[in-house]
Amino acid sequence: MKNKIIEVQNISVSILKEELDDYICITDIAKAKSGELRSADVIKNWLRNRNTLEFLGTWELIYNPDFKVVEFDLFKCGKKMEKRWKRDT
Repeated sequence: MKNKIIEVQNISVSILKEELDDYICITDIAKAKSGELRSADVIKNWLRNRNTLEFLGTWELIYNPDFKVVEFDLFKCGKKMEKRWKRDT
């Protein structure tokens, strides 16, 4: 596991590297957009966005053989909260 920081449009963004995968820190991006106190709200709003849910669902279908499609459909219909995403899908 290796960390590094890149600059994107004058914003420092942390990157975590694990084997062949890289993970960017969306919290760093949210903090730059709205400040540290409101960064959690920015991320919550992003997770409520229908396009974000569609992207996450497509990603899971491709890369997660245990993905629960029926549970995901309930998220798309707005019948489940985003906080339950990880537990239920």
